[in-house]
Amino acid sequence: MQPYEPDVLPLAELDYRLLLPLVGQANANLARYDGLLQGIPNPAVMLSPLTTQEAVLSSKIEGTQATVDEVLEQEAGLLKEGEKYKDIQEISNYRAALFRAREYLKDFPVRLAFVRELHRILMDSVRGQDKLPGEFRKEQNWIGKAGCTIEQATFVPPNPFQLQDHLNAWEAYLEFNDVDFLVQAAVVHAQFELLHPFKDGNGRIGRILIPLFLYQKRTLSQPMFYLSEYLEAHREEYYARLKSISAEKDWNGWIAFFLRAISEQAGQNSIRVRAIQTLYDEMKKTIHETTHSQYTVHLLDAIFSRPVFKVADFAQLLLAGHGVHEKTTAGLLRQLKDAGVLLELQAGGGRRSATLCFPRLINIAEGREVL
Repeated sequence: MQPYEPDVLPLAELDYRLLLPLVGQANANLARYDGLLQGIPNPAVMLSPLTTQEAVLSSKIEGTQATVDEVLEQEAGLLKEGEKYKDIQEISNYRAALFRAREYLKDFPVRLAFVRELHRILMDSVRGQDKLPGEFRKEQNWIGKAGCTIEQATFVPPNPFQLQDHLNAWEAYLEFNDVDFLVQAAVVHAQFELLHPFKDGNGRIGRILIPLFLYQKRTLSQPMFYLSEYLEAHREEYYARLKSISAEKDWNGWIAFFLRAISEQAGQNSIRVRAIQTLYDEMKKTIHETTHSQYTVHLLDAIFSRPVFKVADFAQLLLAGHGVHEKTTAGLLRQLKDAGVLLELQAGGGRRSATLCFPRLINIAEGREVL
């Protein structure tokens, strides 16, 4: 099989009679979601569990098997090393890459050098760490069944000697203003996947880039639109549509799939954001009525950003960030546990600190009752 020769961007001769109705619906649904984002005072804190969920689902597409609550429990020190520990480390790296991207985009647009930095974060201390973290591939790779030859491959990405030129053209397209930014986001994602520039981790990096691109184009007010829930649920069609581009030049089919994904995921994301906003407002009142504390908002934000935590770590967080005395924090957490707001996952004993969680927020992020 010959290496894939990427199409020149921007694409010519797309079927806008097919795409325009989907473009309108996707933009309308995304605008409604972004309106909710703009109404949240601190989305990075309040929507932290959704960032974790995106990391879980994007990694699940690549074969990891872990849940949001397991990731949070490991970060609180509850899970021991084992096979699932490696899966969770990959997910934690993905989330770290998302957080790093959010900070970077405050000052700079997406560039190839930053894409390499995201890959370095993603591959840190996990199974792909021997596959040139942070470096574009310098040899031919291919996709197919385990152990297959290049002749048996289902897809062969571009020749490594031409890869940098294709990546430079992809980077230039990021700066270009195409007919519609959602159509452009579909092309940006697919072209990156087809270039397959890294030896491993291409799918996850490509999915991270979707909200970053939309934020760069000011289609989103925050780089927080997570598509992996839809893509994981429609995994076979996701891969089939990408393959149809290389096999049949079917960009229209891929873009139509992507726009439907945006529309549906915007609706699902909106439901979760409303639920989290409602829970936040309810908990602000509940915590104040329970503790009568001047630190209500600090306590609330910390619980939302870390819904599974060791009491000692949590106390250090509030001490460092807001000067709240550790004994004060311990007393406030005890009141919230007694009121049923927080659940004890592991009792303290000796030098071991108790581990608590905020089950209602975790359940919203998971989309099901787990605690």
